[in-house]
Amino acid sequence: MQLPPQQQEGSPEDRSGSSLIDDRSLDLIHPEVIADLKAIADKMIWAKYDRELHHVYCTVRRDILDECLSILGIDRMSIEEVQRTEWRMLDDKMKKWIQAMKIVVRALLWGERRLCDQILAASEELREECFSETTKGCVMQLLNFGDAIAICQRSSEKLFRILDMYEALADVLPDLQTLYAGDPKDLLCEEAEGILTRLGDAVKGTLMEFGNAIQKEPSRKPTQGGEIHPMTRYVMNYVKLLVVYNDTLNLLLDDGVCGSDQDRSEGCENRSTNGENLESMTPLGRRMLLIISYLETNLDEKSKVYEDGAMRYIFLMNNILYIVNKVKDSELGKLLGDDWIRKHRSQIRSMQQAT
Repeated sequence: MQLPPQQQEGSPEDRSGSSLIDDRSLDLIHPEVIADLKAIADKMIWAKYDRELHHVYCTVRRDILDECLSILGIDRMSIEEVQRTEWRMLDDKMKKWIQAMKIVVRALLWGERRLCDQILAASEELREECFSETTKGCVMQLLNFGDAIAICQRSSEKLFRILDMYEALADVLPDLQTLYAGDPKDLLCEEAEGILTRLGDAVKGTLMEFGNAIQKEPSRKPTQGGEIHPMTRYVMNYVKLLVVYNDTLNLLLDDGVCGSDQDRSEGCENRSTNGENLESMTPLGRRMLLIISYLETNLDEKSKVYEDGAMRYIFLMNNILYIVNKVKDSELGKLLGDDWIRKHRSQIRSMQQAT
């Protein structure tokens, strides 16, 4: 994973969904014809044509759900096709997936559940079979795309969209568990839970690789006049955006004091160096502290390209001041704490005296 040279200021796009996603009274068939359809279904069940009814009902409703997915911009894609897709196009598909997941589960599936209950009321067994057969293909198409994203090559640019996908799936998982309660349909819920876990793993893995990329960022060309390095701008703007996902990241990163074996070996064993009380920080706060410490270490190495000692301090002072201001003027300040800000301001004053 490589760091782009710079990142524009900004914030994650609006993650609110269509009002349709909260409308569980969506009518998939005109209400006036439901009574007629129920009467036909009742007669077929009474005449022992329940298998024929099952076939016709599932075929018609499946086709309608497939058409709904197409309208929502969801295409069938293999894992290989997803992995070959250029990022801008993939990003657009991921955004459509996030919206579609909410609409399909919150509106369409609940609508199909009501239709089955109304039209096939005469047979509980047929009702459950038809709902499962009608909807599982639609749900699996969505889940397969999520799984393909979870195992794609990791890159920092994908992280925010993967977080959006994780949150969307986590949000609708209780609905899926209610809709598909009972054996054997709960296998679909197990698949959804597994994909949610893999999306979470992709988030954690991408964050770890982001930290690696900061440490290994190789540029050694001095900035003119000791100005702020592009890497500093990119990293700080990036971590500012991560705070938007505070609750989700705290959940995903809450697996130990520092979150991973690499973190413990590379950063957390040196907790006394910076005097930070890591145990009192949130999981996201600890990860932000670690990432910023990687940035500071890299900046210290970059400062050595300046032959003039005073210019070296100016470079470090400008970059650390930028970091401190980004922390102070954002939610990062709450994560890292006032002590962190005071220590870094003191560090800047020491550099001023050295120049």
